[in-house]
Amino acid sequence: MDGSAISALAALMGAMVGGLTSVTATWLTQRTQVRAQWLGQEVVRRQDLYNGFIEDASRCYVHALQHDEPDIPGLVNLYAKLGRMGILSSSKVLATAQHIERKILDTYVAPDKTFLELREMVQGGSVNLLDEFSAACREEFEFLRGRKS
Repeated sequence: MDGSAISALAALMGAMVGGLTSVTATWLTQRTQVRAQWLGQEVVRRQDLYNGFIEDASRCYVHALQHDEPDIPGLVNLYAKLGRMGILSSSKVLATAQHIERKILDTYVAPDKTFLELREMVQGGSVNLLDEFSAACREEFEFLRGRKS
């Protein structure tokens, strides 16, 4: 083989390696960006779902503390959000949300609370049934943020 052919072959191989390196780097960068964007959208979707669940659960719980008759539309909204959580959420978030649902349903069959009893419950901290749920959501978001970086 003559020297000019070897030089041409070496230049061609160098160009191929440089091109493949560039394509691979671009592909990996784009893949990372798409994944980060998807995880960002996933976090927003879960935040909206959990926010709605907290609002609905709070309304239903306060209603249950004061009434014997269930708020059927509110419970349906709660049940629908639980269904969405079954698809999107971690098992810990789902389990704590299901616990809240059971607590609300059990509260409807308990005696109604007067305003003074509600005030005592608030002051004693026994009204807050969302602590475990909030902690589970925070843990899930921290995990997702860790996967994002």
